[in-house]
Amino acid sequence: MGMQSDWERTLEQLMALATSGDTARGLFLNRTLEAVRSLGDEAAMARCQAVLGQQRLMDFVNYPVTLLIRLTMAAVRELSARHGGAEQVLRMLGQKAAVGLMSSAVGSAMCSQSDTSTDHIASSLQAIYKVTSNYGERAMEWLGPRHGRLVMRRSFLPMPYHEGAMVEVLERLGARNVRVRGGVLGPLDSEYDFSWE
Repeated sequence: MGMQSDWERTLEQLMALATSGDTARGLFLNRTLEAVRSLGDEAAMARCQAVLGQQRLMDFVNYPVTLLIRLTMAAVRELSARHGGAEQVLRMLGQKAAVGLMSSAVGSAMCSQSDTSTDHIASSLQAIYKVTSNYGERAMEWLGPRHGRLVMRRSFLPMPYHEGAMVEVLERLGARNVRVRGGVLGPLDSEYDFSWE
């Protein structure tokens, strides 16, 4: 075993701050496994599956967020060497989760409106986080017609994960040439400056 990576330490710190009441939808766990299946190999898949034991996960059932963090840590460990490092893998995992969410009934309803107005984007981003987790707070601020900032309080996944997820969601809502840049505000708090053309 090599030295623990910075991202592993970050994920362990996030896990230590979670309470037993903090949950996330099984959708995120299932999409993480899908990412490992498509980007890794059978051995990587088996090691990640071992984190979950024998349980079968349902997309819209709540599971402890610590389980999602442990699975994310295992996926980063398995995929980072062959896919551009841990930060890039975290973005890919966030993107994969967003693809799954936007393909669900909730996401399909949002996408069917084909509306890139600030009101639609803001309400969609807020709704996504509300239906997928029971923790944290999000606040949206508009800095221009196609430029905003999303502040997340008590979020248990690292910044690159949310960056990847936000790019995917905004693109599926009809935004083009999306840019998202995250910044750390505290141990569980971050902000995301996003814009599109």
